[in-house]
Amino acid sequence: MKVEAVRKLLSLGEGQSVEFKSDCQEIGVIGPTVCGFLNTSGGYIVCGVDERGELTGIDSAAGLAKDLEVRLQRSLSPGALVSVQVHEVEGRTLLVVEVPAGKDLPYAFENVIYIRTGEANTRTGQTTQKADVETIRDMVLRKQVEPERWERRFSSADMNADLNFNEVRSTVKAVVESGRFPFRDGDNPIMILEDLSVSKYGRLTNGGDVLFGANPTIRYPQTRVRAAVFRTDRAGDTYHDMKSYEGPLVPVLEDVYAFILRNTPTTSRFRTTDLKRQDEPLYPSNAIREGLVNAFAHRDYSDFSGGIIIHIYPDRLEIWNSGRFPEGVIPSRFKAGTLSVLRNPDIAHVIYLRGYMEKVGRGIALIQKACAERGLPPPQWSEDDRGVTLTFFAPEVTPEVTPEVTPEVTPEVTPEVTPEVTPEVTPEVLRMLSVLEGDLSRQDLQNLLDLKDREHFRQAYLQPALREGLVEMTLPDRPRSSKQRYRLTGKGRSVRGGGRS
Repeated sequence: MKVEAVRKLLSLGEGQSVEFKSDCQEIGVIGPTVCGFLNTSGGYIVCGVDERGELTGIDSAAGLAKDLEVRLQRSLSPGALVSVQVHEVEGRTLLVVEVPAGKDLPYAFENVIYIRTGEANTRTGQTTQKADVETIRDMVLRKQVEPERWERRFSSADMNADLNFNEVRSTVKAVVESGRFPFRDGDNPIMILEDLSVSKYGRLTNGGDVLFGANPTIRYPQTRVRAAVFRTDRAGDTYHDMKSYEGPLVPVLEDVYAFILRNTPTTSRFRTTDLKRQDEPLYPSNAIREGLVNAFAHRDYSDFSGGIIIHIYPDRLEIWNSGRFPEGVIPSRFKAGTLSVLRNPDIAHVIYLRGYMEKVGRGIALIQKACAERGLPPPQWSEDDRGVTLTFFAPEVTPEVTPEVTPEVTPEVTPEVTPEVTPEVTPEVLRMLSVLEGDLSRQDLQNLLDLKDREHFRQAYLQPALREGLVEMTLPDRPRSSKQRYRLTGKGRSVRGGGRS
C-alpha cells in the first residue's frame, strides 16, 4: 500500500505533516516529534506503517494508546491536547497520534524544546531537531507580545460559591476510567483544576468557569445556548418549540443534544440480515454530536454578543456558533481532511478527556462520512461576519407518481389510509408512564418505581420519555432546577392508554 493511500484511508488530509513509524513503544522517539509538531504547525504520527507505506501493525494497540497518552502528558510542558487513537486498516491495527498546533509556545519534552524543520510532503520531508537559542528567544518574545487568549484570563467567579463540584467529580471519574490523563490528587478540586490548566493562583480562568461554573451565564451571557424548532422552512414563522440552556458546558451539551433528537423525526428501515425494524434519527446521531462538540469547543467565547444557536426546520438542521474559521481552515478542503486548529485548547482538552471529542481534527470527516452512509445530502459549512453555520439536510422526498389510467379501464379506487404511527416505547418507559399522575419530581418518580440508582433511572426511564415527547418538564427553561417536575404530554397519555405499539 502506498503512503498516500494510508493518508486517505485515515482522513489525514492533503498537505498535512505526517510521520510514519513502525513502532510507538519508545517514548523517547515519539516525544520529540510530538513536541516539534506542537511548536510548529501540528501534524500526525502514524504507528504501524513503515516509510514505504507497508502496514506492519501494532500489537496490544488499545493498551499502548492509553499508556502513550499518559506518558506524553507527564513528559510535555506545558500540557497540551494530544490524541492517540486506534484504527483498523486492511486487517492491521494502527495508532494515530494527532497533534494540533500548540497555543502556548514554547513546548518542551523532558525539558528539551524541539521544532520541525523542512517542508512537509517533499522528497526530503520534515525532520525533528532541538531548537537553538535564537529560535527559543523568538518564541518567548512572540508569546510576550501576543494578547492572552480569553479562556486563560481570570474569571470573577468565586472558587467556593460559584463552582459546580459535581462537574469536577464527573470529570475526574471520566478521566480515570479512560486512563488518558494523570492527576496529582484526584480528591483535591483545586489541584484537579490546576492540572487541567483551568485554575491558577487559587482563581478560576474563564475556560474553567465555562466548564465548571455553576452558572457561568451570570458572568458571561454569551455562554447561553438557544434552540428552536420551526414549523416551516422560514425562521420568521411560528416556532413549534424553543428552549434556552445555561450551566456548565457538558450538561448543556447533553441537554441540547437531547433537544435535537427529541425534535427531529425518526426513520425506520429493515436490514437484509435482520427481520426487526431499525429506528434511527433522521440525521446520524454521531454526526450531530460531533457537530455540537465542534461548536462548543471552537466558538469564540470572547464575543459578548455571540453564542450557539440551534434551528430545526422540516428540511434541515442548523448549528451556528460565533467566531470565524481559524486561519488556515478552508471549507473547500474539508472533504480531504484537515488538522484541528484549536481556538480554545484548554476547553477542548477537557471535552476530549471527558470522551466527547474522539477525533480532534477529523470530526469533520466523520460528519461527512456518517451523512453519506445514511444517504443524506452532503452537510455544508458556511461563514459570515458573525459566525459559522453547519447545516444538515434532510433527504429529498421524491413524490409518488400515479400512472395515468384510461377511462375505459378505470378501476374503483379505495383511498389508502395511513395509520397514525405510535412511537415504539420500551417497557421501562411504559412503566413510568403508568405511575405518572399530575406533576411529579424525579425523586417522586423513583420512589413510585422503587428505583434507587438515579443514573439508571435517568438513562433508561426519564431521558427516553423526554426524547419521544411522552413526558415534558414543568420548567423547560431551567432543566436542572430543584423545583423541576415532570408530567405527561398528550402523546404520553395516548401511549399509556393504548399500551405499547
